[in-house]
Amino acid sequence: MAGKSAAIPSTYSPSPAPRTKRPIFQDVDWVRPDGRGFHQCRPAFLKTGAVNAAAGSAYAEFGNTKVIVSVFGPRESKKAMAYSGTGRLNCNVSFTTFATPSRGQGSDHKGYSSMLHKALEGAIIMESFPKTTVDVFALVLESGGSDLPVVISCASLALADAGIMMYDLVASVSVSCLGKNLVIDPILEEESYQDGSLLITCMPSRNEVTQLTVNGEWSTPRVHEAMQICLEACSKLAKITRSCLKESASAPKD
Repeated sequence: MAGKSAAIPSTYSPSPAPRTKRPIFQDVDWVRPDGRGFHQCRPAFLKTGAVNAAAGSAYAEFGNTKVIVSVFGPRESKKAMAYSGTGRLNCNVSFTTFATPSRGQGSDHKGYSSMLHKALEGAIIMESFPKTTVDVFALVLESGGSDLPVVISCASLALADAGIMMYDLVASVSVSCLGKNLVIDPILEEESYQDGSLLITCMPSRNEVTQLTVNGEWSTPRVHEAMQICLEACSKLAKITRSCLKESASAPKD
């Protein structure tokens, strides 16, 4: 005999976003500071080969957010480790001292480093470099909002530039909830007023999500709407990334 089904909560609230300022985006017809539509991403500029000394590297610029990622390896791990049929991935995200409006605050970001690792590990074929390590170093040159999604997307491009075998390229996009509106690829000012945020990292060609992060209070329909917006944007971003790789491969070598 089947028992009563458990009641499904109408909202999901893992960690309420802190509200430190008076909300200003209350009207339905408000205009974003940079003039974009609510579901319009910033223009993306991507380039490979940004660091000559690295096995692979990439530079990404989304509006005022500027990131450079270097990949080293596969190489023998400096730490003693038992033999494993899979490789090891190390990720580090740091900010320059001039990246944020508060000068002199540059440092490693352990939270971002961990999230970058989680976003990438599901896309990399770890069995292709057993008992060796791939190191990914991301440096945020300028923080203009949506820093983590830009870091993740740039890191995917750098891994491909390094020849690391992957199931698919990874693309990442975030959405902020501002009053009654969902805005994609938020800038720093919008993030400071957001009621909640949702970030998706996926492999568009395989239609697989490698990471989903939700902050704040969201109703179930709202989460579904935000996810759909992000997935469509990830698909478009992946096309730009592939185009960048094709141009890099066809460019004459010095």
